[in-house]
Amino acid sequence: QLQLVESGGGLVQPGGSLRLSCAASGFTLNYYAIGWFRQAPGKEREGVSYISSSGSSTKYADSVKGRFTISKDNAKKTVFLQMNSLKPEDTAVYYCAAHLSPFGGLWNSEYDYWGQGTQVTVSS
Repeated sequence: QLQLVESGGGLVQPGGSLRLSCAASGFTLNYYAIGWFRQAPGKEREGVSYISSSGSSTKYADSVKGRFTISKDNAKKTVFLQMNSLKPEDTAVYYCAAHLSPFGGLWNSEYDYWGQGTQVTVSS
């Protein structure tokens, strides 16, 4: 059964860093694109970043460009989201999702399987 499990969330002060992990089971990352999304209270879920199956293509939302970096380790079946210079507006539940295609983007509707999410809170 295809499953995604996020980890690495927590409470961090503004300007701090966190690294989120998305562990896949039941399928290989070699063929599927993975996206990171977030949903803040009272807001719609939005795309944060995406990485292609090979890792050669990535995309970032304008709000996180230069601060967040997505990467993957196919052997470990894990995708990472390194988040630096965190701001209070980055506070949200972060989800990873799999798109059953080598390439994708930042649209929710593209993605087929979702994890349960991990909470990120940026506050002093």
